Order: sequence, then C-alpha cells, then structure tokens
Amino acid sequence: MSRKCYLTGKSPKKGNHVSHANNKTRRNWGVNVQKVRILVDGKPKRVYVSARALKSGKVTRV
Repeated sequence: MSRKCYLTGKSPKKGNHVSHANNKTRRNWGVNVQKVRILVDGKPKRVYVSARALKSGKVTRV
C-alpha cells in the first residue's frame, strides 16, 4: 500500500536538491500521512489520511 492520502490523494513528490554551487541531485518530499481508523461505508477501516485532512475535520476517527 502506498503512502497516499485516502481522502485528498496527496502523495510523495519528487524534485531536485539544489546546492549553493547549483549542483542538482534528485530528492523526495514525503507526505505527512497518518494510519488511522475511519468509517468507510459505515464500517471501520484502517487507511492513510493526511494530517491536514485530520486537522480540518474532513474525517473523524473511530
């Protein structure tokens, strides 16, 4: 299972780390997701949800 938000679809992003000398190397930005139990179709399910979705109240924990 990938670390992707069940509600918002947020997933890790890729890009470049750029040094002061303008050297570029690839890097990843992780996404702040928590594995929580939520109600999906009336049944509890354990899924990854982004911290922003939890804070904004888009989902309630079981």
